[in-house]
Amino acid sequence: MTCPICDKPTDKKFRPFCSKRCADIDLGKWLTGSYAIASEDPEDLDALEDAMQEAQTQKPH
Repeated sequence: MTCPICDKPTDKKFRPFCSKRCADIDLGKWLTGSYAIASEDPEDLDALEDAMQEAQTQKPH
């Protein structure tokens, strides 16, 4: 098995990663939303449209 971040062989201690560095990179991707899956659900699209309209009507601080 290879590390999904850098393709080096994995280390049992950090599996499925090769190092703490690659594990931290992966965690960062989760926390920033890089692994988000796009939705085509009409309710999600309506919520997005509402949020965008609200953001445009709010005054900057």
